[in-house]
Amino acid sequence: MDKTRSIHRAICKNGTHIAYQSDGDKKSPRVTNKLHKKNATMVTPPLQIGFVPLTDCAPLVMAHELGLFRKYGLRVKLHRELGWATIRDKVIHGELDAAHALAAMPVAATVGLNSIACDCVTGLVLNLHGNAITLSNDLRERGVRDGESLRKAVLQMRREKTLVFGAVATFSSHFFLLHRWLINSGIHPERDVRIVIVPPPQMVANLKAGHLDGFCVGEPWNSVAVRSRVGWCVAVSAELAPGHPEKVLMVRREFAEKRAEEHIALLAAVLEACAFCDDPQNHPQLFATLARPEYVGVPESDLRRGSGREFDFGDGRVRNVRDFTVFHHHDANEPSAEKSAWVMQQMREAATGRESGIFNSALGRRVFRTDLFEKAARLRASIREKKAEKIPVLN
Repeated sequence: MDKTRSIHRAICKNGTHIAYQSDGDKKSPRVTNKLHKKNATMVTPPLQIGFVPLTDCAPLVMAHELGLFRKYGLRVKLHRELGWATIRDKVIHGELDAAHALAAMPVAATVGLNSIACDCVTGLVLNLHGNAITLSNDLRERGVRDGESLRKAVLQMRREKTLVFGAVATFSSHFFLLHRWLINSGIHPERDVRIVIVPPPQMVANLKAGHLDGFCVGEPWNSVAVRSRVGWCVAVSAELAPGHPEKVLMVRREFAEKRAEEHIALLAAVLEACAFCDDPQNHPQLFATLARPEYVGVPESDLRRGSGREFDFGDGRVRNVRDFTVFHHHDANEPSAEKSAWVMQQMREAATGRESGIFNSALGRRVFRTDLFEKAARLRASIREKKAEKIPVLN
């Protein structure tokens, strides 16, 4: 049977999505603003927000759990989706108002790559890094230890089989990083191996079943593969491309313009959650929350391994990986020109049948909106100032 079809059947068999509504933690203090006044006189529909079960969905999850959506006057309904194609299509067709999205996704949607064209924007980067390249234990048993030894294995196994690697989407940092790592190892990504698209939660099952020989995915799925003893990590994205943007908060341009007040409040709430997720002191609470079945649904130990502090590569190496996932420091959240430029460069290299010139700085400014980020940052700062004014100064 064709391996792509086998993978597709395995994915469809297990495909699910979970939706649930949140008004936030009722113990969380409300902040008086225009949205609260509006909600006092009329019931507005909750914002529909999607996410894929990955460690870096944490800012959306914690914005809900900490009552930050409610703090900024928002009602939110979260949707747990299987993969990125579902997220993209539901945003484009208006089933979702906003979503945890691949950094390249609003660009691809805007120009109509792999979907109908729909102007999309992002005013917030959720995190930097967080991915790894995992190979099968079978390859390790064949002597593979790095890219160079993988190239030798590819040549030796050419008559036996073509190695198949998984990426989460064609226009994703995972595809870009895997593609570049293979090239740097002397392996042609189109001629020597195959790269197929697999949703993140299905990577480990397909590696175990033999449908995949390796993959590039975000945590915790690399750590799940290591714990399940079906794979080992050969490289991490923080070291392959330091500073690269990973996930963003994606919305349709129409939503950002017609519901601007809600959008800025949403950005401010998630920005505050990013700061919470970045603090190691909060990680026990963070991992315990993400481990719940309505969120990522894996053991806390897998989430801890993927924090990078003691990253287990699964081949005997356990070491600290600096900035494995960055949620807030290093100016991670601003959708800056530098982050946009990185995405555009990868799009120019990956897109086929398009003029590479379309992926330029003008398109980057159109999609990566620093003006929206700045408005959200000002809103967050103003709310912090109001809270500080209420705290009495003791002499």
